[in-house]
Amino acid sequence: MKVGYTSMNTPEDVRPDVLARALEERGFDSLFIGEHSHIPASRMTPYPAGGEMPKQYTRMMDPFVSLTVAATATESLKLGLGVALPLEHDLMDLAKSASTLDVLSGGRLLFGVGVGWNVEELANHRPIPWRMRYRALEDCVSALRSLWQDENSEHHGEFYDFDAVWSFPKPAQQPSVPVLMGAGGKLGTQHAVRWADEWMPIDISLGFTPERVEYVVGKFRAAATEAGRGEIPVTMIVFGDPTFDLLKRYKELGIQRVVLGSGRAKWDEPDTTLAFLDHYSPMISDLA
Repeated sequence: MKVGYTSMNTPEDVRPDVLARALEERGFDSLFIGEHSHIPASRMTPYPAGGEMPKQYTRMMDPFVSLTVAATATESLKLGLGVALPLEHDLMDLAKSASTLDVLSGGRLLFGVGVGWNVEELANHRPIPWRMRYRALEDCVSALRSLWQDENSEHHGEFYDFDAVWSFPKPAQQPSVPVLMGAGGKLGTQHAVRWADEWMPIDISLGFTPERVEYVVGKFRAAATEAGRGEIPVTMIVFGDPTFDLLKRYKELGIQRVVLGSGRAKWDEPDTTLAFLDHYSPMISDLA
């Protein structure tokens, strides 16, 4: 099992090049960065974890720029979007940004996607009804794959519609960069089974006990088999400060990768980041 790390990617956090180098030196396999283009100053949508939304959400830097900086400082570290919000991008620009990053990094991009949690944020970008966001994301990913794979890219879907175009460069990874569906709810999981290359939930969204996580992962795998998808790799975002025993249990469950750092103790104190990495680094070889 591989071990990655996720950062809030604010100007106050460890610089992405410094962080990426530290991760690679310590044996971590990947750096994941999420995104919010903005946070509406006035919103009705509650913060999903409850309470006040942490101010770091308003400070997040652009993930593509940060991952490009991370790529220049490393040789093999995977560069993960964890997650990107494709519905909040221009489709053609997004396809080119992702493929350019994959080319310049030598094929290291992991394209994690999601629909987000902020109704007003999506509404600022596109007139897509919130209840239709998963259908729109599926159509968006289908259009992106055409732009990444086809010489003459063409797509005619419910939300994205264009005649044949030339869109280059194509990603270094062919036929496409891996698309990881970042969702743990019932509807998002159904979409992961239908069209994602990998599934990337956060463990607390599946349940608050390892037994519950194991049960949901088992149901996911059964659904994938029934749909004719076979074995869909699972990357698990692990909330908090997990014990070695919990990580070992995820390995035994067949999880391909765990990503640490989400909700960790002192996550809002950047000067604790390297100590966190040093704590988990010795475990990596035992989890491989």
